Amino acid sequence: MSEEQNIIKKTCKELGLTYAQLAEQIGYGENSVSNASRGEVSKAMQKAIELYLRNLELEKQLEDYEAFKNLVRKAIN
Repeated sequence: MSEEQNIIKKTCKELGLTYAQLAEQIGYGENSVSNASRGEVSKAMQKAIELYLRNLELEKQLEDYEAFKNLVRKAIN
């Protein structure tokens, strides 16, 4: 997997995370994540990262929904 395609490096760069922070979020050890960033990422680790990213996306959507809901409440009252 090339450096450009490595999901660990890409995710850490996009989210401003260290390998240790990403490892904690996905339930892996820092050494495992660090080693995988320089080589092949296992399917399980890749899936864990994908699920973590999806969770972040859903949390953002929920925040947006809550903000919208509050705006509607204020407009009605």
